[in-house]
Amino acid sequence: MQFMQIAMKYLPEAKQLLDQTGIELNMEHMQPVMALLTKVMSDAYELGKEDALKETNQ
Repeated sequence: MQFMQIAMKYLPEAKQLLDQTGIELNMEHMQPVMALLTKVMSDAYELGKEDALKETNQ
């Protein structure tokens, strides 16, 4: 759930960028975008976790 809170924190900035380029972001489209962002953040977290464990074990 923390990933979703982080994503929601930056959602207004993302919406502003999309609006400036003429791409509409509404509630119907937001769910798939948020799901994708959650996947990206989860993968990034796992990568950072693996790197931290490697440094700890060296």
